[in-house]
Amino acid sequence: MTATHQHHNGTTRTTVEYWEAFYQEREQVWSGRPNFLLVREIDSVAAGSALDLGCAEGADAIWLAERGWRVTATDVSDTALARARAQAAKQGLTVEIDWQQHDLDETFPSGRFDLVSAHYLHSPPAQADERTKILCRAAEAVAPGGLLLIVGHAEWPTWVEEPPMDVHFPTTAEVRDRLDLDPAEWQVELEEVVDFEHRGPERQPGTRKDNILRIRRVSRGH
Repeated sequence: MTATHQHHNGTTRTTVEYWEAFYQEREQVWSGRPNFLLVREIDSVAAGSALDLGCAEGADAIWLAERGWRVTATDVSDTALARARAQAAKQGLTVEIDWQQHDLDETFPSGRFDLVSAHYLHSPPAQADERTKILCRAAEAVAPGGLLLIVGHAEWPTWVEEPPMDVHFPTTAEVRDRLDLDPAEWQVELEEVVDFEHRGPERQPGTRKDNILRIRRVSRGH
């Protein structure tokens, strides 16, 4: 069953409906710059095949493609994907990226990848077990020797005085425990909480903490 999100007025939205409404509120939601933790962790990694889960308006996928990666990029929102395709075309990246629409709780891209990147898979309609299911499928999609990179928020930015919703941000330990990866097959290369400057929508000063897990598949597995 497709995940739904209960609103204060009693109505519900599916994941697709929620994110379509989110992206249709503005002509451009994100900055167009790649996530800095992706750049920090992957800039020195040899290019191969990559899967970008929740690619939004495409900045991470485009950054990877510019560096020689063959990218499959997926998002639940057709509006976000249309913007991503248009931006990639402007930069001459029409064949390097395969844009796919998926509600990841329902369908998932096929294949194995040298890098599977999951940045900020926090979806209000989704429950913790649904996110865990998606991340477990992400791990299955990592090729032998490949990397699983999971980045998530650790807390609300400091400038958020009244959080708009009650959300639990899972810790790296919680993510690891839920993935339940075989230590004979997987090696945790990095587990870190990063605290960095993060200004608000009105340029108000503040900081934010993010969690990062970089895990390598060290054996062929099953």
